[in-house]
Amino acid sequence: MGNSDAPLLSCSGVTKTFGSGASSIQILAGIELSLKRENSIAIVGTSGCGKSTLLHILAGLEQPTTGTIEIEGINFSALDNRGQDLIRNQKLGFVYQFHHLLAEFSAEENVAMPLLIRSLDYKEAITRAREVLFRAGLEHRFTHKPAELSGGERQRTAIARAIVGRPKFILADEPTGNLDQETASSVQTLLFDLNREHGTRLVLATHDLSLAKQADQVFELKNGILSEI
Repeated sequence: MGNSDAPLLSCSGVTKTFGSGASSIQILAGIELSLKRENSIAIVGTSGCGKSTLLHILAGLEQPTTGTIEIEGINFSALDNRGQDLIRNQKLGFVYQFHHLLAEFSAEENVAMPLLIRSLDYKEAITRAREVLFRAGLEHRFTHKPAELSGGERQRTAIARAIVGRPKFILADEPTGNLDQETASSVQTLLFDLNREHGTRLVLATHDLSLAKQADQVFELKNGILSEI
């Protein structure tokens, strides 16, 4: 059982080193982060500073070299793969910089996938997927496969997939990084609108300061250290 007084999401002493010996490179150098009441936080920094690595570690997609991740008082980093998969499916939604949609499935099937993994009835999962896709302005794209969608449509589909399971957190890694300015603006509006409407906490990594400024808190990752700005 988690501690109800604990931060919703936190990491302590998180480091990440690639390689070994003289050729090793430390990307994260003792990251401390605690998300309590904030609805959204942004992590900014130059390309290659480790923003994506940190987000992947928070989601359990990558393991830290040292340190711990806690989600609602549960030591997430100490769980086995099955335990982490369960937490991810129920509490976390992840938006990748590259959408990672499944090419052989339609937009509605891609969005429904987290619900189907929970063994939700197929018809109900598709109904809920369509509701979120409609909210994302994709009601005309339910049955289209990713190759038939524009870059902005694919990213909005990925956001719908992240939110459909009503997770406690959405972790978004450079969600507008590969989009033109107009499309990026529509995607970031959708992300924050869904964040507010669903009461989901948002943690995003971005080099886009206009996107970061919409968050309740902004942190900079520099030389492996995270500090609020």
